[in-house]
Amino acid sequence: MWTYNKVLEYPINIKCSNPKLAKFIISQYGGPDGEIGASLRYLSQRFGMPDQKAKAILNDIGTEELAHLEMVGTIVHQLTDGVSAEEMEKMGLGAYYTDHGLGVYPQAAAGWPWNAATIAVKGDPIADLQEDLAADK
Repeated sequence: MWTYNKVLEYPINIKCSNPKLAKFIISQYGGPDGEIGASLRYLSQRFGMPDQKAKAILNDIGTEELAHLEMVGTIVHQLTDGVSAEEMEKMGLGAYYTDHGLGVYPQAAAGWPWNAATIAVKGDPIADLQEDLAADK
């Protein structure tokens, strides 16, 4: 069971908007190697681990990745907070703004949305851990 403390693991307090930077950081939120994929990768791979200790470690890592997801989402939100549609367009985020406004949507910097095809879960501990290493490069 998880406990949510309702505070960020590390405080984030960005004072100036910067949608151009947000365009790059959004990939860490929902890109192929972003925090959504990382959390679901570990939380799914835990079932294929050979013992309870290995399962528990992957469970802990997966929940930690959810905390990272919250922090990255907060960064993207603060970088775009109050930005006009015109400014979003100027910074290359016009299509993003059209579809999502100033919401934080899981997608790669290239614009394609996150999907589960970006993670591997084989049920083979060695293969799964190799995939984890590759994704956390």
